[in-house]
Amino acid sequence: MTTPVTPYTAAEKQTLHASLDRHRDAVLWKLEGLDDEQLRRPMTPTGTNLLGLVKHLASVEYGWFVETFGGEAEPLWFDPYDDLRITPDESTDQILAFYGRARAAADAMITELPLDAQGRPSWHDITVSLRWTLVHMIEETARHAGHMDILRELIDGATGDHPRVTSTS
Repeated sequence: MTTPVTPYTAAEKQTLHASLDRHRDAVLWKLEGLDDEQLRRPMTPTGTNLLGLVKHLASVEYGWFVETFGGEAEPLWFDPYDDLRITPDESTDQILAFYGRARAAADAMITELPLDAQGRPSWHDITVSLRWTLVHMIEETARHAGHMDILRELIDGATGDHPRVTSTS
């Protein structure tokens, strides 16, 4: 994984999208080098695990970015109110591919719509802007990336939001 260039002086939409991408990349980095048992291992009394957090983030990306703004999200094979749970028949590859598709679908909506575009989530009686949704999803993704950082540290001691670059001098 390479560290993306941060657009320190970019326009608002590009800055928000880049911030979301940094947190999305941290989520994926938290999974690197772990086996299937470690990814599924319940690490809290409620059963929270790394792979379940990825499934949840994919579900909410589809919900907030795609469904809210009138896009076509793929049909879910699980109850969206139980999206943190991983069942034995769900493979790691299936969940990672789902996250990749959700991220791509969300990116398409972000690219297509202006920041002041408005949408209505089906599960709330509110109207939101794309700007608000980007900020909300940055918060959501960062929050869960933080959870993942703690879970990963408990599994093997790895911490941080990106791979450490080691000096060769």
